[in-house]
Amino acid sequence: MLSANSLRVVRSSRAVLHPNRLLTNRLSVTCSGHWMSTSLHKKDTWHSNFNVTTVRTEKGLFYSTNYIPSLRNYTANQVKLNCWNCSQLFDKKPTFFCMSCKVVQPPEEGTSFFQIMDCDCTFTLDTQKLQKRYLQLQRSLHPDNFSQKSAKEQEYSESQSALVNKAYKTLLKPLSRGLYMLELQGMQLEEGTDSGADSHFLMELMEINEALDEAQTPEEANKIGQDTKGKLAELTEQIDAALRKGELQAAKALLGQMKYYANIDEKVKEKLSEFM
Repeated sequence: MLSANSLRVVRSSRAVLHPNRLLTNRLSVTCSGHWMSTSLHKKDTWHSNFNVTTVRTEKGLFYSTNYIPSLRNYTANQVKLNCWNCSQLFDKKPTFFCMSCKVVQPPEEGTSFFQIMDCDCTFTLDTQKLQKRYLQLQRSLHPDNFSQKSAKEQEYSESQSALVNKAYKTLLKPLSRGLYMLELQGMQLEEGTDSGADSHFLMELMEINEALDEAQTPEEANKIGQDTKGKLAELTEQIDAALRKGELQAAKALLGQMKYYANIDEKVKEKLSEFM
């Protein structure tokens, strides 16, 4: 019969060989120093790092497992980087400026928008913090600040500034943020097809669009706009819940609905501008 310590070793060894067995437990998703709690199921396709730690106790060796799930392509390249100008080794990522010689650095391949904007890797992120980070980065990275610098610094400032703009615009709105989170998982919505949409849902959208086209007053258009915003808020909560549970297919379907309502929201704004 195996001893208790031997059983611990066997269980840990099996976990290394079959890490998916641990997916039914409640886990913490680590995202560049930030975390969010989520429940994952075996069927969901999350990539992971799996570490085994040996701890010496009074009763002998104990092997503990440390399972760290992460979004695909989320973590930046693990290769250590140096400053292109003075070869100073960087101790954090992303690095926009060298702490030694102060020159701007080129964008780092594989860095996610969440890392660039120093945001929690979650669907319901703090947009005020996002905007503050955006303004801070643009004040320091804007190409106008490098007009008297070398050609290489001007090039890097332009590419960094453009990347910050793209990251900000992507993470600012729930729809583009959610689609980007799916993209990190290797998933995306199919363009130009309604084959996956429920017929009742499509009929409802058609009726809303017809009512908006026939709206004769700002009040009528505003009513449709308020109803649409309420639906978008409801979808935001549902998508956040699905992503926290690791239910990626459900999140994808809900984001598809959000895309339709976001289009209606834009049409409402256009309709209201006609009454001005």
